[in-house]
Amino acid sequence: MTYLLIFISFIGLLVIHETGHFLAARKFGVKVEEFGIFLPPKIYGKKIGETLYSINLLPFGAFVRIFGQDSRTQEEGSFNSKPIWQRAIILFAGVFAFWLIAFLIYTIIFAVGVDQNISDNMEGFNNPKVQITGIAPGSPAEDSEIMIGDTVYSLTYNSETIEVNKVSEVQEFILNNKGNEITLGIKRGDENLEKTVTPRVEYPENEGSVGVGLIRTAIVKYPLWQAPLYGIKASIETPIEIIKGWGYVISSAFKKESSNVSVVGPIGVVRMMNEAASFGLNYFLQFIAMIAIYLALFNLLPIPSLDGGRLFFLLIEKIKGGPIKEKIEQGITAVFFLLLIGMFFVIMFKDIVALF
Repeated sequence: MTYLLIFISFIGLLVIHETGHFLAARKFGVKVEEFGIFLPPKIYGKKIGETLYSINLLPFGAFVRIFGQDSRTQEEGSFNSKPIWQRAIILFAGVFAFWLIAFLIYTIIFAVGVDQNISDNMEGFNNPKVQITGIAPGSPAEDSEIMIGDTVYSLTYNSETIEVNKVSEVQEFILNNKGNEITLGIKRGDENLEKTVTPRVEYPENEGSVGVGLIRTAIVKYPLWQAPLYGIKASIETPIEIIKGWGYVISSAFKKESSNVSVVGPIGVVRMMNEAASFGLNYFLQFIAMIAIYLALFNLLPIPSLDGGRLFFLLIEKIKGGPIKEKIEQGITAVFFLLLIGMFFVIMFKDIVALF
């Protein structure tokens, strides 16, 4: 069910993106020839008005075919018959749709209650808990099959049990029982489990005695009138942090330093979404919102065959007073499309190798 939810969520993001293009095109009187869910070959189609709505065989996304977008026709109702500012809005509308869905997701989770990191000295929160955020390879935690997303609610040694909801309580208990077998009371989804571990007396630097990363979280709920404000704040802060991350990776590459950042494709993203889901619905929704913003920023890159590349061609047209030659634009777009496809398969191959 989790993987089905991930699939529906990811396809849903792409459908919303294409809906942005579709609505903007219709707003400016541009004919949309087809709105397809998944990629051809076609399984089913129904024409309503000027648009064919289709369901296709390959479950890799969605698309819209806008009349005249890939040609220079000036026929009435074509993409190229419209002024540059209208064409720019049509192209940008898909990117805006990603941002809009991220804002709506953030608003919903802030309104219904969102798990947020809190410090041990903060009180008055609903259901504070200690969650596991990382497992060191080869550690006692990994050997005991403790998982990322598990909540630690109790600790036991020699039949004495304490309940915990602070990181410091867990750390102190482990520190006092190095070399002794202890039992962690773990909540995983709807299950209550007991995991036995023996904290190491000696251990690698930055791993800890048990080999887990810990955070304290609690459910924070905002009034309905405040939730959209926090939604706006989150949908602005998230792309800023992503761009900072990109800048760090590029800077590290120029300095010939390791950034410790790996690029993942669809398989890697699904794995990460599954991990986010293990923390709970709020974390999963936050991850979906972050993916939406990632896709928005990626689409804005001035790479031919992406929305950003098409916008860049429009900028050139505006500056020089006319479009570049059609064959040149099509050739550049085709080359970059093949490069993107090649990069996609390379990253996908790395994702598959990482599974084994």
